Amino acid sequence: MNTKMSFIELYVACFLLLIALILGVILLFSQRSLFEIKSSEPVSLNQNIISESEINSDTNIDSDSNIKIIKAIYLTSWSASKNSFIDYLIDIARSTEINAVVIDVKDFSGYVAYDTAVLEVEKYGAEQKRISNIDFLIEKLHAEDIYVIARITVFQDPILARARPDLAIHNETEVDSLWLDNSGLAWIDPAAKESWDYNIAIARDAVSHGFDEINFDYVRFPSDGDLKKMSFPFWNEKVPKYLIIRQFLKHLREELSDVKISIDLFGLSTVSLNDLGVGQVIEDAFEYSDYVCPMIYPSHYADGFIGFQNPAEYPYEVVKYSIEGALKKLMVYKQSKETNAQLRPWLQDFDLGADYDAEMVKAEIKAVYDALGNDFNGFMIWSSSNFYTIEALEPTLK
Repeated sequence: MNTKMSFIELYVACFLLLIALILGVILLFSQRSLFEIKSSEPVSLNQNIISESEINSDTNIDSDSNIKIIKAIYLTSWSASKNSFIDYLIDIARSTEINAVVIDVKDFSGYVAYDTAVLEVEKYGAEQKRISNIDFLIEKLHAEDIYVIARITVFQDPILARARPDLAIHNETEVDSLWLDNSGLAWIDPAAKESWDYNIAIARDAVSHGFDEINFDYVRFPSDGDLKKMSFPFWNEKVPKYLIIRQFLKHLREELSDVKISIDLFGLSTVSLNDLGVGQVIEDAFEYSDYVCPMIYPSHYADGFIGFQNPAEYPYEVVKYSIEGALKKLMVYKQSKETNAQLRPWLQDFDLGADYDAEMVKAEIKAVYDALGNDFNGFMIWSSSNFYTIEALEPTLK
């Protein structure tokens, strides 16, 4: 009786062990299959993993180089000296897509707006300390993640012209008199190389105080006034004007090789086949600058431009046509020469030729996006009053 029962118990135990082994194998394979299925599925965003498309969706970041795309507004040095305007700028930067500012360091008057270490600036009486503490200002803006650009007006310079008339354009019909443009401002001969180094010294000083970029304006020969009466102490009037400006740009690049440089050009340079009579050829800016900034103000185009009696009334069409022309020139240029230059135009936010409300300014911005596509690298907006149409700007959660 006991032997029989032991045999039955042994049989049952072996049977149960076999069943357990089979179930274990089944469970093992089912777990492996489940692991393979899960590992082949996309990772859920709930696991705090951000996809590449989300990383690149920030319009203020260049997905290729991770460099901030600049969207700037302009301030005069007088505005930059006032707390109210700086607070206004910061409010705009916090609430909209704007992330940069262009501040006059040397404007149309020829005055430098803060206390510099450039001996010639003091010697020529060109220092006017409008901004009392430039270092504090830039630190404050940087703390708000605002990119700060120093604007320098180059060859339109009444202060330098009076201090150094040997470098200035003169009126050939009046002995020892400076030639003046329609605004009553004196100019430096663009071929006067000593003036090149004067502006470069100012640029270097600005960089030493923390400016992120130097924007050079009025890089050209005069365009208005009695041009036939101009007399040049250095330019022989035989060398093409564009070659003089090209040499200047080359010198800038050589002397400021470690500095971000942007060059302002007439808007028509985007589509013109010549130097516009002032020495500006956009391809030269491609070669020697980081950012090429055509001033595409629709109000500044002549009646009849691309078929519009009043181009100012057609901001989208004028800006898009101009930027497409500039981009085409840049692409052609890149076929034969290397350049890292980017297009970053100036846009209009002022009433001239038409009332520029939010929809008009928006149309300009949209035109830049549409024309440049993946080559979009921002824009800068100009208002001489330094008040801007906030409604035209994209709001942001910063």
